[in-house]
Amino acid sequence: MAFHRSSSPSDRDVESGYASGSSVADLPDIYFTRPHLKFINKQLAQLEPQDVIRWCLTSLPQLWQTSAFGLTGLAIMDMISKLDYAITPNIELIFLDTLYHFQQTLELVERVKTRYPGLKIHAYKPHGCETTKDFEEQYGERLWETDEERYDYVAKVEPAQRAYRQLDVKAVLTGRRKSQGGKRGDLDIVEIDDQGLVKVNPLANWSFKQVQAYIKENNVPTNDLLDQGYRSVGDWHSTQPVTDSEDERAGRWKGRQKTECGIHNKKSRYAMFLQEQEELRQKELSDAIQNGLKIESAS
Repeated sequence: MAFHRSSSPSDRDVESGYASGSSVADLPDIYFTRPHLKFINKQLAQLEPQDVIRWCLTSLPQLWQTSAFGLTGLAIMDMISKLDYAITPNIELIFLDTLYHFQQTLELVERVKTRYPGLKIHAYKPHGCETTKDFEEQYGERLWETDEERYDYVAKVEPAQRAYRQLDVKAVLTGRRKSQGGKRGDLDIVEIDDQGLVKVNPLANWSFKQVQAYIKENNVPTNDLLDQGYRSVGDWHSTQPVTDSEDERAGRWKGRQKTECGIHNKKSRYAMFLQEQEELRQKELSDAIQNGLKIESAS
């Protein structure tokens, strides 16, 4: 694993151990080889979640937590609150406010702030929107029905990308677990997404009952909807209660071939379309400049 440092290029090359290879300037701030990542996951799988978090603090710069205040995320918040901040840095939290959360979720956010006064929460909403009315004026009503991929992008993916960019996030703690089912069944503790972001899932190997036991034992505040049959809570329009025999996330997008909102998937078709459009625009501009177009700066 190599980290960029605020030193000269030659010093960075020597200190990182890549002096004989490619320039470190071409590497991300956090870099794992595949064998190293496999080894790390094997070792971390033997540790308790609290120890995984401690490993993150000593190994990963610019570490944040992302959470929609589900049970696992709440357990992680409580674990972090019990760390010794005299020797470890605080971990701040990113909350994506889609503007379509249940009222019970927003009330839980306020209770969490009261319970953990040292926790700093950064809320990110869809770009240019403060209210549901703003969102619907810009995108129309029930966008999740008329264009689901676009909804996921503007309500969740773009705000997450904006948060990571503005806050200079290099690594995040998430509340995903294998026992949640769907695409999460083969989840590793440490993953690297297609943007180079390091995602750490400290409770990846815990069951729902283990999380429940921790929450109860430590008197962690929870969403009132859990008493109404909900287990995994997202937007009100795409979340339903589940039975005891169903997967924990079976109530999310029920009846559809979907288990993730886009944040933890590879780029959606809509995101790729936007990227392709931007690349096309840049190419057209480059071609125009080569053909004699002059760009004048505004005075």
